[in-house]
Amino acid sequence: MSLPRLTLLPQPERQEASTARIMLPEPDVAPVEIASVARLVQGGRWRTEAMRSYDRPVLIWFTRGQGRLTIAGRSSGYGPHNLVFLPKQTMHGFSTMGPVLGSIVFLQDEPSLDWPVEPLHLRVHETQQQRELTGMIEAMQRELTREEDHANRALAYHSGLLSVWLSRIGEAYADLPNASSATRLDTAAHRLAEAFTALVERDFRNPAGVQHYASLLGVTPTHLSRVCRKVAGRPALDILTDRRHFEARRLLKDTNIQISEVARQCGFTSAAYFTRAFRSRSGQSPSEFRNGA
Repeated sequence: MSLPRLTLLPQPERQEASTARIMLPEPDVAPVEIASVARLVQGGRWRTEAMRSYDRPVLIWFTRGQGRLTIAGRSSGYGPHNLVFLPKQTMHGFSTMGPVLGSIVFLQDEPSLDWPVEPLHLRVHETQQQRELTGMIEAMQRELTREEDHANRALAYHSGLLSVWLSRIGEAYADLPNASSATRLDTAAHRLAEAFTALVERDFRNPAGVQHYASLLGVTPTHLSRVCRKVAGRPALDILTDRRHFEARRLLKDTNIQISEVARQCGFTSAAYFTRAFRSRSGQSPSEFRNGA
């Protein structure tokens, strides 16, 4: 008895799922930097209070203490277990009332991480969520301090997990009343203040005054200043001046460029005018501030 003849048909190619691995490239530099809020405050109140922005996303996790926070021209209070996420180039500043503890995480500006496109400011109520965020920041800190092989790639993966966590908590808190008092208000005044700070962030290196920004926004300088005082707690000129002086202090402390060049980059028409304005605001000349006098 003969056996039936079997015809073997070609099978579709299969990916070897068991051996395939997704590999992130190893960044050349650490994609994350972490600073403590307390240490940043010790570097000078201007490090936190003056209006500024960064060219990368920033997460601030306040674990203890309280103060005032201004994000894109909108001011509100903050307290323990307040989470703040700032997309890159978001103007902000915060003051402290007594000792404040927490972490500031400077994140990787990587489109694939899909960071939130709008600022977040909310109080994290649930203990489990507080522990999760604290644990992620501590895991990043360990990678930064160990200096082991593949630490930068590990930090990139941690950043991805944090991005997912932020998306989830943002969705979970989106419908809660007063979940984000600094960013959820959407009156005409808040929109105007936000538009003004965005323009200041773009143009503060030019020597134009408040009239320039009011004209771009289609309002009078008086109205713009009144709105900023109501929403941000300070007039428009003070916001503009604060932004310029923060940048000047940063350049004086963190770079070696000449003072005349600092003046030019920060929107002052001359080095002499910059020196007078800087002394009036800080009580020191630019050179005294740079040298720690």
